[in-house]
Amino acid sequence: MPYDINETHDPKLESWVESANDPETDFPIQNLPWCVYFIEESLDFEPIGGLGVRLGESVVAIEPLIEAHLLDGVRAGDVSLLDFGTLPEFQALGSTLHRTLRARLVELLTADNTELRGNRGLRNAALLPIDQLLTLPLAPFPNYTDFYASLHHATNVGSMFRPDNPILPNYKHIPIGYHGRASSIVPSGTPIRRPVGQQAPAEEGGTPGFGPCKLLDYELELGVIVGRGNELGVPISMEDVEDHIFGMCILNDWSARDMQKWEYQPLGPFLAKSFASTVSSYIVTMEALAPFRTPAFERAASDPQPLPYLDSKYNRTHGGVDITVEAYLTSADMRKRSMAPVQLSKGSFKDMYWTIGQMLAHHASNGCNMQPGDLLGSGTISGPKRENRGCLLELTWDGDPMATPPIAAPGTQRTPIKLPTGEERKFLADGDEIILKAYCERDGFRRIGFGECRGIIEPARR
Repeated sequence: MPYDINETHDPKLESWVESANDPETDFPIQNLPWCVYFIEESLDFEPIGGLGVRLGESVVAIEPLIEAHLLDGVRAGDVSLLDFGTLPEFQALGSTLHRTLRARLVELLTADNTELRGNRGLRNAALLPIDQLLTLPLAPFPNYTDFYASLHHATNVGSMFRPDNPILPNYKHIPIGYHGRASSIVPSGTPIRRPVGQQAPAEEGGTPGFGPCKLLDYELELGVIVGRGNELGVPISMEDVEDHIFGMCILNDWSARDMQKWEYQPLGPFLAKSFASTVSSYIVTMEALAPFRTPAFERAASDPQPLPYLDSKYNRTHGGVDITVEAYLTSADMRKRSMAPVQLSKGSFKDMYWTIGQMLAHHASNGCNMQPGDLLGSGTISGPKRENRGCLLELTWDGDPMATPPIAAPGTQRTPIKLPTGEERKFLADGDEIILKAYCERDGFRRIGFGECRGIIEPARR
């Protein structure tokens, strides 16, 4: 069941938690993204934490609200919020219960409501300052699949290596993806060790090398988190697919380009992708994103239309999501000098050729059983202009297939990114930190955000 715009999206709503009313916050009362929190002072002993939602500069803990019977009325048919015992069970409760829970939380946190605010002891137990917490997404992720859903990204990369045939025949018919490695998904802030691996010979017929990656890259993506799963052998229809999506987060799918180029044929990405993928700390729900839904990508008249199992009226009119995404870089020298991060790129998720519903419906179309908490990566988010390119592989490349006429350039013809310290980057150096951000803005609604997704590159382990 698609999410509609309702009273929880009212831009006039304010909270008694004052920091949530700051117009610059990512986390107003209209957002309430989910996370798992831990109290930092408890981490050296037995960790103390639980399930919560981010609000301004605080996390609202759910367990104290349940214990105080403030959520007793949150039900969907015979299912109560009190019935869930694990995070996957919570995610699998379905959109109807998630709707009623969101509505109740907004009610409790609205400025004129005193049920929680007026009980000092309960308020202190439930409202936790963010600077005393470690927050994580609702992990672990049982499975991880990464897609290749941006036509602009696919065209740019294809033009580097196959200038006469950049887009393969299947691309506009099928959402392309590969099964990634769930065990190496790490939370924002985790250092990223430069991978070591096998790389192409210096000349054709030579012996491949083995050593630290020389062409380390980031990929600016968004992650889709599955809510309700499906039984093995039972596909998910496009009419029902929105009810199977819990929410979205920021994803950085780190990539070793020299290793990738050598190993990807004939079976696709392997060790060049499996060493680490970073996710942001909060999952923004699909209901919070309802005001920012857009029509699916407008295909060229010459493009094939999606097959019936990848098509629905709702997907055509509301399948896209207008999420602005940004990538920033700081070098070790920049941080030493207290310099602000340099913006690398800015794009929009509405430019993706395939929608999140199409990715999930295709994934399950063969009967693959999706599980609550499964993570689907969108693939690199790139747009029609150079400043919209979502990775260094594209950003520093001098070709432009979108230009009129197209600008051809070998894959090695690159202009480096210039940093304020005088440093230059074609790919990432040790000590570099990549910061990804995402947020939604639309006239008549509150701005909501996803927070940040960070990672600093550490030297290879020899």
